[in-house]
Amino acid sequence: MTFSIHPTRLPVLARLGLVAALCASLGSALAVDGQASRYYEDALGRYEKQDLPGAIIQLKNALQIDRTMLPVQVLLGKALLGNGEVAAAEVAFAEALRLGVNRAEIVVPLAQAYLAQGKHRQLLEQPMFAVAGLSPIAQVPLLVLRSSAASDLGDVRGALKSLEEARAIDPRSADPWVAEVPVRIRARQYREAADAVARAQALAPQAIEMHYQRGALAHVQGNLAGALAAYDQVVALDRKHVEGRVARAGVYVDEGRFADAARDLAELEVLLPKEPRAAYLRALLAERDGKPAVAKAALRQVTELIDPASPETVQYRPQLLLLNGLAHYALNEKEKAKPYLEALQRVQGATAASKLLAQIYLQESSLDRAVGVLEAYLRTQPSDGQAMTLLASVHMAQGRNARAISLMQEALRARDGAEFRTVLGMGLLRSGQVGIATTELEAAYRKDGTQTQAGVALAGLYLRSRQSAKAVAVAQDLVKRQPQNAGFHDLLGMALAQTSKIPEARAAFERAIALDAELLAPKLHLARVEIAQKQFDAAAERLAALLKADEKNVDVLLELSVLSTARGTPDDTLRWLERANANAARQDLRPGLALVDLHLRTGRAPQAMEAARNLNPRAPEDLQVLVTYARAQLANGDAVGARSTLNVATRTAGENAALQVQIATLHMAANNPDGAAYALEKALSTQPGYLPALAMAVDLDLRRGDLAKAEQQARQIAQQNPRLAIGHTLIGDAARARGQGTAAVEAYRRAHQAEPSTDSLLRLFRQQWLQDGGKTAPRLVEDWLRQHPQDARARRALADAYAASGQYASARNAYDLLLKTAPDDAAVLNNQANVLLRLKDAGAVAMAERAVAKAPASAQALDTLGWALFQTGGAAERDRALQLLRDARLREPGSADIRYHLSAVLAQTGRRMEAREEVSVALKSGLSAEYEPDAQRLATTLRE
Repeated sequence: MTFSIHPTRLPVLARLGLVAALCASLGSALAVDGQASRYYEDALGRYEKQDLPGAIIQLKNALQIDRTMLPVQVLLGKALLGNGEVAAAEVAFAEALRLGVNRAEIVVPLAQAYLAQGKHRQLLEQPMFAVAGLSPIAQVPLLVLRSSAASDLGDVRGALKSLEEARAIDPRSADPWVAEVPVRIRARQYREAADAVARAQALAPQAIEMHYQRGALAHVQGNLAGALAAYDQVVALDRKHVEGRVARAGVYVDEGRFADAARDLAELEVLLPKEPRAAYLRALLAERDGKPAVAKAALRQVTELIDPASPETVQYRPQLLLLNGLAHYALNEKEKAKPYLEALQRVQGATAASKLLAQIYLQESSLDRAVGVLEAYLRTQPSDGQAMTLLASVHMAQGRNARAISLMQEALRARDGAEFRTVLGMGLLRSGQVGIATTELEAAYRKDGTQTQAGVALAGLYLRSRQSAKAVAVAQDLVKRQPQNAGFHDLLGMALAQTSKIPEARAAFERAIALDAELLAPKLHLARVEIAQKQFDAAAERLAALLKADEKNVDVLLELSVLSTARGTPDDTLRWLERANANAARQDLRPGLALVDLHLRTGRAPQAMEAARNLNPRAPEDLQVLVTYARAQLANGDAVGARSTLNVATRTAGENAALQVQIATLHMAANNPDGAAYALEKALSTQPGYLPALAMAVDLDLRRGDLAKAEQQARQIAQQNPRLAIGHTLIGDAARARGQGTAAVEAYRRAHQAEPSTDSLLRLFRQQWLQDGGKTAPRLVEDWLRQHPQDARARRALADAYAASGQYASARNAYDLLLKTAPDDAAVLNNQANVLLRLKDAGAVAMAERAVAKAPASAQALDTLGWALFQTGGAAERDRALQLLRDARLREPGSADIRYHLSAVLAQTGRRMEAREEVSVALKSGLSAEYEPDAQRLATTLRE
């Protein structure tokens, strides 16, 4: 366990010293051009005055000088979005994300840009738009936008669920109630829509959007007078409200008040000349007035406005789909009308427009399609055993393992067929129910030795569970039954390799190749043997030849990733895995799982979540996918989602004790002790003496406060396993929880003596430091380092401890020693820079520069450098400090210390209003004790 620094003692180090890894380089923040900074400040002023075109020009000027200025990209995205340039806004926000902006800063406007472009599914599925981890201020509008996306996709339940979550966060906001109205209208739930209007009106009686939705509800119910009254109020509150004027003009047309409609349409031509709904209404008026040429021109304007839009942009806008379908139909352009009416059919189901679509199908002799539009029909699946077996296989290929299992269980009730048990076993295996799957496969193979699929699966299960002798026996039986089967010889080689019979394994692989020179697996397995024996060059040569023969072969690409990992080249590993994933079939989960694992190992949580999301729909019941998805959710701060995923995984894992412990560990990370307890209960019911489950049960009891039970179980483990550290460690944990520091030290000492390791050392070190205030604890680490001079974790723990206790001179010396062995460690460089700042050492800036050079995307490193420049430099350094701190604040807006640092610099540069806002947030957000007095003084000064 690494040493934990108390946050009130040394706040910057508390955030930085124990970070396992900082972000990879995304762009340099080492140089801030003064002219670019001035362009930004001018653009900010223009943006605040709503001069969006002027702001955009100045921001683009700044980017001509320095494209890596994060604040510029963020403001540019907001300005472009406000100016209606939604695609360009998305590009700017994407660049800001690449540069490292904290998603909380741009998630709502980026979601708006996605909705405007019809990217609804991406909005709901991409981890960028997850609500977890955001502040309530961002959560509510994001949930409203997510609700709109779900509603457009036809997911009424999901839409309403998002709005319920929004109301739970902020019960005083009218926005979720307003957003509920169109959802209810689309579902034809008019009573519920009226209730939502009433609730919104009670919270915000003058809200324009509330009145608009009130009018929309009345309109759809045929209450034209009520609709007109509501739309009148909308226009009275905001004469430029386009939606209100369009809707009111439509009511005027319905009521025959054509002159009033014409006045609204004339006003719309000024407000928004390119409004297709207004053009269509003008076509209706022209047709009524007997002006066919004018009507045709207006219809043509409709199609010219909508046709250029991408299908993604209009696919969830039923009004535009209907308008363009009707316009093309009226212009006798049936082929052009058809895709819009088909899209409308998909979005809204059967509507009056379906009759037009059916007529188009009839005119082109697509009779079956016409019937499909006008009538509903149902297709049933065959129920015979062979068909059910095939269907189950298809379900498994689609990841629908539960359906496959159900089908085979139904088939077995009719007849006990070995082929049914084979498929059932395979389905159970894919769903993670390993024990039951093994039983079914063993029964199938005993009943019918020709069920070679069952035999191969059994051998694989035995290999995975390290039952090598059983694996060899099954493989030998398969070879005996089919001596000319190259695949069975390859399987035998794998089993022999696991028993360390390398010459025999090589012979089996070579026999397989001799039988089938085209068979890839034995060649890959020979390469794997070479990798295991560290014959890297031989393995590389073999794999290169295989790749040359087929550059898209997923198995070869995966093996190259294994080789790269063994050689310690993670960038190559990522490259090979991405190539493998790009070329993998949908049902091949291996590259995707490996990608998620690699991203998690290297600290790239968003990328891990994206890769996991891509896996989940492909195999929603696969246990590996479930566990991997939960790990990615946890890494991205979505504990609620992880709990749900892990609950499914617990049920799926069945009696697999090792997997249940893994799931329990993830449950604890998700702060779900009940879920962890259930998983451990299932593990221990299968293997009562399973040590990892017993140890975790002790840890769970400690977290729940049942100290007596935890200590009793810990002592039983220690008594049964006296030569292992685990029992003594758990006794120490129990003693520490009871506040018995001396007993904890003694227990940890016994654990370290039983199995000396860095983990046992640091646990003992931490506890002993707490006992004597650091008087004797450093000697433990120093003695260890004399014997293990390359142990960076131990050396860092010592340095961090010195820094945390305010022993800055000792901390500086310890970090210097650490930097001799890890000169490029950004976290250590940053910690040392902070220590030097506190020692008022002039080298602090240079050390901070080195940290930023190694981790230019780290908010903490940027903050350290900016603060160091501000404290030690002049006007030029202050300008650079301002940009660095703006950048850091965008990357980590939740850091009160960063916001205070930024406020101090803003105040010095004359931006008092912005400084007042930042220091106010900092003081409300848990500012560190060392900065609070200065922050209070600054806040007082800024109020004067």
